[in-house]
Amino acid sequence: MTGLRAKQKADKNRRILEAATTLFREVGYDAARIEDIAERAEVSVGTFYNYYQNKGDMLLATVAMEVEEVLEAGEPIVANPPAGVLAALTALINQYYDHSLVYLSKEMWRTAMALSIQQPETPFSKRYTDLDRRLCTQVSTLVQKLQQRGAVLMGIDTVAVGAMFFNNLNMMFTEFVRDEAMQLERLKDDVARQNKPLASLISTPNF
Repeated sequence: MTGLRAKQKADKNRRILEAATTLFREVGYDAARIEDIAERAEVSVGTFYNYYQNKGDMLLATVAMEVEEVLEAGEPIVANPPAGVLAALTALINQYYDHSLVYLSKEMWRTAMALSIQQPETPFSKRYTDLDRRLCTQVSTLVQKLQQRGAVLMGIDTVAVGAMFFNNLNMMFTEFVRDEAMQLERLKDDVARQNKPLASLISTPNF
């Protein structure tokens, strides 16, 4: 019975998140009402508040769901990356970017980023920050894997270099969500071009 209750709870949570993200896209974050989200999810308003205190908590939970899926999808790339530093980084980063608008629109990302900064002590905001750290760690792990393979020069601080790559891809993603007209392919091309010089500096001659 405990397993069934846990499954039912997870199903309700998923329905609430899916209903919310759909409504946010249709009417915008500010105009979306909790009552309408609950109705679409086929739960009571009281049930909604059993899961989330407000729309902001729910939005950050959606970001968490997005990043968890991105991290999972990145694991095979890190385990067996393409040959060459730039090719491997591009594969991982493009996988991040390609998934970025599955659940959230640019407006939703902007709101989530603002909430995480404005309310840094909330549980979901702390989770947002932790997920960012996990993404950064995954990039650093990729660089370490490439170093073990011989593609990255020995003596390179893979944690520091991974953080440099991550900080840039994160900053460029922020620029992307700020610009409604900017296309995803342009973002990926710009980041690959920016990564190329650093990738060349840390690569061994054979790669």
